[in-house]
Amino acid sequence: MLKVLNCIFTQHNIPLVGLAVIICLFGSFITLRLLQRSVSAHGSQRLGWQFLAAVAGGGGIWATHFVAVLAYDPKAPISVDPTLTVLSLVIAVVGLCISFVVSGYRPHMLFAAIGGALTGGSFAATHYTGMFAYRIIAFVEWNVSYVVASIAIPVVLGALSLMLIWQRKASNKKLAAAVGLMVLGFFALHFTGMTALTVTPMISSFPKTDMHAVIALALAVSVLTTIILSAGITSYLIDTKLREASQNELHYLAVHDPLTGLENRSSFKSSLIEKLDDAIADKRKLGVIGLDLNRFKDINERMGHAAGDEVLRVLSRRMSDILWDGEMIARIGGDEFAAAKTFSDRSELVAFAERLAGALRRPVELGVSEIEMNASFGAAVWPDDARELDELVSNAELAVCHTKDNFLDGIGFYDAEIGTKLRERHKLADELRLALERDQLEVHYQVQVSLATDEAGKDEVQGFEALLRWTHPEKGPISPAEFIPVAEENGLIAPLGAWVLRRACRDAAQWEPGYRVAVNVSAVQFTNPRLPQLVHEVLLETGLSPHRLELELTETALVEDRVRSLHIMRQIKDLGVGIALDDFGTGYSSLDVLRVFPFDKIKLDKAFVSGIERDRQCKAIVRAVLALGNSLEIPVLAEGIETSDQLAVLRAEGCDAGQGFFLGRPSSMDALIAAGALNRRIITSEDSPQPIKQAREADSDAFRQETPPITAAVG
Repeated sequence: MLKVLNCIFTQHNIPLVGLAVIICLFGSFITLRLLQRSVSAHGSQRLGWQFLAAVAGGGGIWATHFVAVLAYDPKAPISVDPTLTVLSLVIAVVGLCISFVVSGYRPHMLFAAIGGALTGGSFAATHYTGMFAYRIIAFVEWNVSYVVASIAIPVVLGALSLMLIWQRKASNKKLAAAVGLMVLGFFALHFTGMTALTVTPMISSFPKTDMHAVIALALAVSVLTTIILSAGITSYLIDTKLREASQNELHYLAVHDPLTGLENRSSFKSSLIEKLDDAIADKRKLGVIGLDLNRFKDINERMGHAAGDEVLRVLSRRMSDILWDGEMIARIGGDEFAAAKTFSDRSELVAFAERLAGALRRPVELGVSEIEMNASFGAAVWPDDARELDELVSNAELAVCHTKDNFLDGIGFYDAEIGTKLRERHKLADELRLALERDQLEVHYQVQVSLATDEAGKDEVQGFEALLRWTHPEKGPISPAEFIPVAEENGLIAPLGAWVLRRACRDAAQWEPGYRVAVNVSAVQFTNPRLPQLVHEVLLETGLSPHRLELELTETALVEDRVRSLHIMRQIKDLGVGIALDDFGTGYSSLDVLRVFPFDKIKLDKAFVSGIERDRQCKAIVRAVLALGNSLEIPVLAEGIETSDQLAVLRAEGCDAGQGFFLGRPSSMDALIAAGALNRRIITSEDSPQPIKQAREADSDAFRQETPPITAAVG
């Protein structure tokens, strides 16, 4: 050890040694920083970082060696072999490149240790190749023990250094330790190796080495190495900036809505925590306002999604522009927004909502068109309406639902009673979904009869209308008037409708005689261009003859897009399926509908039948409808016949068919068979439909997701 220290202080130029230490520290830091970057990279990107680290490290180690050797004073003339000097640089770069690749070959400390050992070996190979290039004009002897020690030390320290770098949770402290180990390893190699060297000057005429030239050469090498290392650090800094920019962008996208630039739902809830802290500190209240754009879906359907996106951007910008200090707005869904504000008096929250409403009311210009928008507002207040933030947001959304469902103006505040009812509806939706999955629903059938008696004086059965029924396991029978709206609100009407259509057609295929079956179609369903395909698939799957199926729809299904509705109706009729106009006499009741659309039947609404035996106006309306049907050669069926007097009047007026409790209550298929109203036909192989691939079910599922299909009648 004393011999090594003696070599350092008596045979080296200390200022040049200091320069070598600086180069080694700088080079090692850059090298290991670049190598550390490769830890999180993969594939060719990892190889790129490893190569860049090897170039920086090789250049740094070679320059350190070169300057440190120039700092050595052998007390004899020297010369440098340029070929071997360049070779030592190549060995440094290639050796480090191999060692870095090996260290990252597998995420295991063994490979890191092997790579680190190769790194130390590369240091030794660079040093001793450089020493062969360093020609001392004197007698030179080597101490093998010191040579072996000089090689072993950097191998061990190099292994420890890379093991620190390749740890997944590498910290700045570990990086500093790794740099220290690498610098210590190299200088232990150099000074121990130089101690192994014994120089005996010879008497000769060779001139002494010019130390000024040596120092100048060392400085030149240092400058060149600094340039190389600067290129490495520049690449690292550029990549760091790009990574930071990318991370900032990802963070922005994580907390903001990409379309509008507003905060998203998750970010809104995080910001609410800060708002709540402010409210508590200032002894104020926190209000959350929910708002849903009204009729936004119509814009997407009429003008396209690009127009809808532009409307959202414009409205979001307007709402952002009118915010005051302490207020915030976020987009939490397709056409749903949420705002928050701390306040002392409720009037402040109302004023905030009015400012938002004012921003929405101004028309949005899209090309030559102007679109007028409005929204439904609902609010909940902490701590009055909720103690927890999730509950506060949920209650604000419930208040919006109440405002929207009841077509209320202004802002609706959360009410515990209303919230309870809405939660019950949500629970009912979950239970309905479960009932559908468990096949707990039923289809009942109500008879439709001809009012023209046969020779025996009996009413001829024409068919049955399919009516959906649900018997809750705990609550008992639930009215369709209660669960059908819930299904529509929660997106369940699609699978419900498809289930009713298939069940009704499957049951009707077993009836004897072969009566017709009528199934209702929703307004949204009928405008879907895939409806004819779905009907065709169900007929094939069940084997029901098309002329035995009748679809019932109200005029509401036709008013939005008459051209498309007419095209769909013609496709369905081409299948052989009949179409009836349901609830005629209510709603729009435009006579033009009967002129344009080829209906096979008119169903007179029960509102006119219920008072026909005593109300002259009802009788006059019924008479007019019957005359209209007779003129258009479209049969008329009267709904809601509940008394013999009503039946008698309708017969006297010449009504074609009737339906109602007096003629028959809705019953299950088994009950109708037991009562003798129906017989079950045994299906043979000859009667079975052609095999239908299971893929049709997948097609139908896709159809259901697009729009609510057929819904059972409420009766």
